Amino acid sequence: MPDDAIGRPDLPLLVSARPGLRDPRPGLSGLAGDELRTWIQAAGEPAYRARQVDDFVWGRSASDVETMRTLPAALRAAIGAAFRADTLVSTSVREGDGGLTEKALHVLDDGRLIESVLMRYPARTGQRERNTVCISSQAGCAVGCPFCATGELGFQRDLETAEIVDQVRTWQGRLAPAGRRVSNVVFMGMGEPLLNAERVIAAAEALTDAQRFGLGARHVTISTSGVIPGIERLAIDRPQYTLAVSLHAARPALRDVLVPLNRRYPVLDVVAAASDYARSTGRRVSYESVMIDGINDTPADAEAMARLLAGRSAHVNLIPMNPVAHTPWQPSRADRIAGFAATLRAAGVATTIRRNRGIEIGAACGQLAAEQAPAPAPDAVQRRRRHLEAESSAALVEAAR
Repeated sequence: MPDDAIGRPDLPLLVSARPGLRDPRPGLSGLAGDELRTWIQAAGEPAYRARQVDDFVWGRSASDVETMRTLPAALRAAIGAAFRADTLVSTSVREGDGGLTEKALHVLDDGRLIESVLMRYPARTGQRERNTVCISSQAGCAVGCPFCATGELGFQRDLETAEIVDQVRTWQGRLAPAGRRVSNVVFMGMGEPLLNAERVIAAAEALTDAQRFGLGARHVTISTSGVIPGIERLAIDRPQYTLAVSLHAARPALRDVLVPLNRRYPVLDVVAAASDYARSTGRRVSYESVMIDGINDTPADAEAMARLLAGRSAHVNLIPMNPVAHTPWQPSRADRIAGFAATLRAAGVATTIRRNRGIEIGAACGQLAAEQAPAPAPDAVQRRRRHLEAESSAALVEAAR
């Protein structure tokens, strides 16, 4: 990852790969268990060389094998031929919120684009400083939520374990010179994490392994739109990760519009699976709702969500919708969100109203990648708007019955 690609919002991305052409070398950060040690041994090197490589990958966030100067030149060359020190070909970063929010657009080896975000929370009375990184698990997304810029891009491919982990290592490398460290990781970037469950779980294991990145499991949040098999898999493994469910609507007809995956995994079944996760792990489930003016912020929606979640181990985050191109919708007004929160709290459901971060730098999921994509034809935009207006209007009528 070229250093001069960091912190320069005007710098063009260095897309050196041809779309679809993959680098066959695995990423060092994605190696599981003793894979590196086995390779080192097969190369005729002493075991401590593996510890040295691990120190560069995990302790120093190395992005280039040639920086591993304590290794013999021949071994560096062999490692470079067999593995990638960094699976992110190039990265550009935009800063917002006075430097408290930074968003990165990463280029992968096949030219695909993914995003990650760093959110800094300075220390205050009773709370330590937090540096939270939001990462992607797929290039694009197949769920197609209409208020999400990633949904407009469609699904491109799953990310490899190393491509997921290297997003975190990139931010750690950016924080380290100031003596800071990534404190929390949330899988809420581009893609549906539990549609890439094997690699997401492997990435979470790498990030929480004391011998690798060393993050506490309770500092990792895995989000899902409601992929029940993935939720059940997490419950069986019984990790201490926080499960976040992108709820957005409690009324099934409306959720069909906002979260198309609801047609495959209905909301009642999703919440039941999430409640099972809470019981088996002892971890409260976080429910996210993007608030859209006149669509899912009505008193009826608040009452439906309160009935759905009352008595469960749940916490709701209400998030004003980030403006997304090519949709007819706007964020809910502050008073509407406050009233919604009051209804939930009156039912005993813990609720937080979130403030959007990084609006001026396109920090919402998929916005930077969408900027790089060709603009849709105006008539296609109008068709999409009319479709969403008609579909949401019909859903509201159906939900009111």
